[in-house]
Amino acid sequence: MSEPHVDARPYALVVDDDDILRMDVAEILEGVCFRTLEASSGDEALFVLEDRHLDVSLLFSDVEMPGNRNGFALAREVAVKWPYISIVIASGRLKPGDGDLPAGARFIAKPFSAETVRDHLREVMPDAHKPDALLD
Repeated sequence: MSEPHVDARPYALVVDDDDILRMDVAEILEGVCFRTLEASSGDEALFVLEDRHLDVSLLFSDVEMPGNRNGFALAREVAVKWPYISIVIASGRLKPGDGDLPAGARFIAKPFSAETVRDHLREVMPDAHKPDALLD
């Protein structure tokens, strides 16, 4: 009898209120062997993380979103509650100021390419949490 297949790919939580952009980021991350979870606001992202934080290795979030938390506030809260989750924040209009991003988080300006995302992930994620596609 064979063992059941276990999918060892890490999860990334993609947070953006724009459905198309969220799907585009999820596709980029799936291309480097992440499984993805999605949320359309910082509040929804925290709800997902309360349940799935042990599965999630990466938070990739937009800055401007509806609800009580923008991407910067979400990043700071995630860094405190779940410091093992790597964080990438993206925006096409806002840039982080002093204290906006927690230590170790990365910022990417929109629009970005899949190659830019991969380069940032190689830098921000510890090797133990990287999918194999980022270890080269």
